[in-house]
Amino acid sequence: MMKPLWIATAAVMLNLGVVVAQTNNKTILLSKLDLNRSGLEQVKTFYLAGDTNQATTALLNYYKNRKNVIHPDVETDVNGKPVAGNLSATNLQRANDALSHVFFIMNGYPPFDYGTDINWQYWPVKDNEVRWQLHRMAWWESMALTYANTKDERYAQEWVLQYKDWVKKNPLGLSADNDRFAWRSLEISERLELQSKLFLYFINSPAFDESFLVTFLLNYSKHADHLINNYSDAGNHLLFQAQRMVYGGTYFPELLRANTWQQSGIDKLNEQITVQVFDDGVQNELTFHYHIACVQIFYKALQMLDVNGISGKFPAVYINRLERMIMAVINFSFPDYTYPMFGDSWLSAKSVLLRNYKNWASVYPDNQVLKYFATDRQEGLLPPYTSNRLANAGIYAFRSGWLPNSTTLILKASRPAEWHSQPDNGTFELWVNGRNFTPDAGAYIYAGDASINAQREYFRQTRLHNTLTLDNKNLEVNATELQWSTSNDLDILVYENPSYTNLKHRRAVLFVDKKYFVFVDEAIGSAEGNVAIHYGLKEGEVNADQCTKTITTKFADKNNICIKVISQQEANMVGEESYVSYAYNQKQERPAFAVSAAKQSPNTVRFLSVIAPFSGTMVPPIIEAEFLETTDTTVRVKVSVDGQAKTLSYNIPN
Repeated sequence: MMKPLWIATAAVMLNLGVVVAQTNNKTILLSKLDLNRSGLEQVKTFYLAGDTNQATTALLNYYKNRKNVIHPDVETDVNGKPVAGNLSATNLQRANDALSHVFFIMNGYPPFDYGTDINWQYWPVKDNEVRWQLHRMAWWESMALTYANTKDERYAQEWVLQYKDWVKKNPLGLSADNDRFAWRSLEISERLELQSKLFLYFINSPAFDESFLVTFLLNYSKHADHLINNYSDAGNHLLFQAQRMVYGGTYFPELLRANTWQQSGIDKLNEQITVQVFDDGVQNELTFHYHIACVQIFYKALQMLDVNGISGKFPAVYINRLERMIMAVINFSFPDYTYPMFGDSWLSAKSVLLRNYKNWASVYPDNQVLKYFATDRQEGLLPPYTSNRLANAGIYAFRSGWLPNSTTLILKASRPAEWHSQPDNGTFELWVNGRNFTPDAGAYIYAGDASINAQREYFRQTRLHNTLTLDNKNLEVNATELQWSTSNDLDILVYENPSYTNLKHRRAVLFVDKKYFVFVDEAIGSAEGNVAIHYGLKEGEVNADQCTKTITTKFADKNNICIKVISQQEANMVGEESYVSYAYNQKQERPAFAVSAAKQSPNTVRFLSVIAPFSGTMVPPIIEAEFLETTDTTVRVKVSVDGQAKTLSYNIPN
């Protein structure tokens, strides 16, 4: 049956429109190339002859055979092709799910089904991260790794289809709502980095044809050109964006704007490494998860240039400050390579930190301490100190040593910090012989609708941290160090924090004989209310004696701690609800206790706590403690652990 003439005519016109659009896009792309670049001679010849089809074919052949640009994040063989490596079951599952549009978005959530006709606006959980990270396309990397291992063209074909579908359905300016999620600068930068790797993985697939090359490079250029004018103002977002501009500008030098993108990122990083990083090497968000991410940012930008033979772009101040950042990681970490979950941080894996140290050590081969941690203690040297502080950041580490059987307590008493920090000054984590006994609450979740925000605020509460509260309200962060000293038998920290209106919290921490800790907490000022100190413990069984205000953990391996609290005034100890979050959107209930006293006058409320680790027995040590002298500037206490008595004191200069 013959089609009506108008239908046939419409079909011809539609096809003609597609051809014209494709031709125009080819012309646009070719005009964006540096055709004087070595290797593009054939492309230039065809372009000047007006043959955009042949020019695009030549460009595709160039990229399929390009070897002179190296991607530091993708291992390649002698021919410049990705090495397959080991394919994990997780990546295979994510890749297979993606074939039916069931996408892995982020850790903490199951994969979600986005439909046969992909709905990029679908928001299954009203967590902003789910919507944002959809547009980071984490599952695409799983598809790439699976393709590299299997050579199954289904993965390449589906990736091309999904890529084109995203470009079609998510144009910049579609709506304010879609731009907020799909075109946020952080997501743009994430795609710049990820897609530079995906390009290398998929470029030799038959599915990666001339038409798709045009789509890919035009979209990539659009991303970089938009980002260069829309950097975030500050913080880790700005650093991520700058590093990824370095990636984009370095990995696609054939594009005319590449040098501009690259230099823009370099300039931002050179500027921000002294703006965002304190002299002690700590990034100013004071959240260790993001500190390490920022170390990676500065390192990766350096590596991208280095492997491509570009030197001299990052001066000595950059190299030196980056080394301090790496040493800060060592100084705030536990002997098992984990670190406190202060602020928006989660439990880290030793394997990840080992890999990071190994990479970082390649930049600083003469740093013997870094080598020690990069080689898992097989080479290099131990740090020449035990207890130490990161003074600008207000991070204090009390250590008996650096070995796996050591005792380490890390405390935060900082200046105000940024969004990823929490109202938690005074909080600490105590790690003994491989166990973290007092993990910080963690972050749990970020932001979204009211229910999501409420969950975030729950974990941010000061009362969920190991510090002092007034009426369980959140404190203000702005600590001042009053005293810090270390010796073989006594380490002392004293600081003050203006936690509440008319109430400052003075906390002293004394590490006695590298064996046990004495805390003195003072609530000073005219404010009235319920003053409490909080102890959140690792999940597990505990003995809690409310009469003696003693808490003892009961781990069967006989590695435990005992906490005993003395108060100058009448006080009560109660259990309280508390959770710990080791990973995003995951939480566990854990034992927690508060010792509280009523403050009904300007008189100072004081607590004296002794935290004594013990091992090899399930019988806790006998702890006795008392205040001997308390003035505005002097505290003297007597502490006895298993009959070994000590008189301890400190004085605050007027």
